[in-house]
Amino acid sequence: MTNKQILIIEDDKDISNLISHYAEQEGFLPMTAADGEEGLWQVKTKAPALIILDLMLPRKDGYEVMRQLKSQRETAAIPVIILTAKSDEIDKILGLELGADDYMTKPFSPRELIARIKAVMRRMDHEAAVNAPKKIIFDKLEIDDIKHEVRYEGKIVILTSKEYKLLKYFLDHRGVVLSRDTLLQDIWGYNYFGTTRTVDVHISRLKKKLSNLNDHIQNIKDIGYKFNDE
Repeated sequence: MTNKQILIIEDDKDISNLISHYAEQEGFLPMTAADGEEGLWQVKTKAPALIILDLMLPRKDGYEVMRQLKSQRETAAIPVIILTAKSDEIDKILGLELGADDYMTKPFSPRELIARIKAVMRRMDHEAAVNAPKKIIFDKLEIDDIKHEVRYEGKIVILTSKEYKLLKYFLDHRGVVLSRDTLLQDIWGYNYFGTTRTVDVHISRLKKKLSNLNDHIQNIKDIGYKFNDE
């Protein structure tokens, strides 16, 4: 990945400096923002390769930052690692369901955080290599990998990076019964420790955004899903 910029949205200056120090040692170019508003501005103006996001932020909390990032076409595909003191399972589930790629709780190991950053970036690089830009047309849907755009009946539909990957995965595996565990491993990665409920939530959101998928993405009882293209 040629873009080595990492944006750290964290209101604790000591933590920001600590992450920046370790990131610089590994060749990354860290930037910092002390609140949610500043973080969103930095994303729009600097286009980082990855974001480290605290949840408890002044001016605009991390949940709202995530919602805005994942609702805009220009920023929806930027990977996000949540780093927070909120350790309850419900907080982790909510963060991941909003589109985060990983979730770490404080106190944390800086070396482990760097390892997770590298893992997310390797996964992004791998996906970019194996998924050569192409255009997929199905029914009223058109997916343009070059522009990372999805159109439904000619109109652009904003998808999060996970929703986009799910859609492409289903279209590449038409007629195949896919377990929730398979979807978790292939879409979220082997380092993901969330629950299979995350898959159901993302598919439900995908169906709401693309109503024609309701007749094609079938729930297979006690197993998972199948994309029926008939």
